[in-house]
Amino acid sequence: MEHRKQYHADCIESAERTIRIEGPVPPGQLVGMHMHKDLDAFRRPNDQHEALVEIAGLPEGRIIIARDGEMIVGYVTFHYPDEMERWSEGNMQDLIELGAIEVANDYRGLGLGKRMIKLAFEGQQLENMIVFTTEYYWHWDLQNSKLSVWDYRAMMEKLMKCVDMVWFATDDPEICSHPANCLMVRIGKEVPLSSAEQFDRIRFRQRFMY
Repeated sequence: MEHRKQYHADCIESAERTIRIEGPVPPGQLVGMHMHKDLDAFRRPNDQHEALVEIAGLPEGRIIIARDGEMIVGYVTFHYPDEMERWSEGNMQDLIELGAIEVANDYRGLGLGKRMIKLAFEGQQLENMIVFTTEYYWHWDLQNSKLSVWDYRAMMEKLMKCVDMVWFATDDPEICSHPANCLMVRIGKEVPLSSAEQFDRIRFRQRFMY
């Protein structure tokens, strides 16, 4: 399976600062950077920094970042699904998970999430992949955003739709455990029908549902 990693970059400039959006960023470059202290949604910032470096070194791994100087203020991760989750069943080489997206509180409202995700798909580099993301309400920053569960869900759907990811049904117990949780998917133009059908078998264990 060919993993096309095409580096792209973008900038947001203001009188106060210049924020660079770039990726996929290689592990050697990430090592020299540090995380904003608020990037702690999934683990402590230093631990998350180590995880980003590790993911960047994987054959399929992609890290897209937004940085202010050498400080990472936002990131998006792409990697194969965790082997403990149903999405890894079938060992699909062309199924990639958009695993995490996070932006530091002080840098929200600048459209960094949308810019990072769109940059990840630049140059048709993911057209040979099925890219999916699982949205769970317990990962959402409802406290700082002041949004309701449903408004946050709508925001995340809108964000993923910027790269043509759409809602897909599934009988996965974790996703079905709360009506705000959802599965969003983008099937690249070069993905064979056999892979799309295999993904259908993974997302529905109860075969009569598709």
